[in-house]
Amino acid sequence: MSRTVHDCTAAIASGDTEAFGRFYELWFDHILTEARLASRRDEHFCLDLVQDVMLRIIRSRRVFEHEDGLRRWLHVVVRSCCIDMFRAEARRRRREQTHHSSAEQRDVIHEHDERLTWLESQLTTLGPDDAKLLDMRFRFGWTLGRIASTLGLSTGAVDGRLNRLLAALRGRAKGMLP
Repeated sequence: MSRTVHDCTAAIASGDTEAFGRFYELWFDHILTEARLASRRDEHFCLDLVQDVMLRIIRSRRVFEHEDGLRRWLHVVVRSCCIDMFRAEARRRRREQTHHSSAEQRDVIHEHDERLTWLESQLTTLGPDDAKLLDMRFRFGWTLGRIASTLGLSTGAVDGRLNRLLAALRGRAKGMLP
């Protein structure tokens, strides 16, 4: 058998396509079994893996004297191709996830911009006292106590007015926004 292994691998290395056809028939089942063991994946994945292994065999142009050496090398090649396929699959998933995340992010930004535009239009319809109250609380970050002392109101009165204003804006928002 060792002479057959040598002759076959030497012929493949020299570009003999018939020798590769014979090699393919002889070693396909062995390589498929190795692919299943290495990947623990479905038949479709394993067949793709066998294809990659066969391409690597053609490109390597290695000549083996004995079947044991060929088996050991095939074991390593199958594992190597399997790792390459796993990495390629992981890169593809990351690209898809990044692309998907970017599309989702654009949608969120667009929706956020629409809401801000709507809110700006609503704020222009407020009376000057209500606009001033919202500015003090949310633009300047003042406490209820500071607003109350500035306007000469009680803290409870400021809190109540702010709650009514915000409730009215939320009510309008329910009817206008998705």
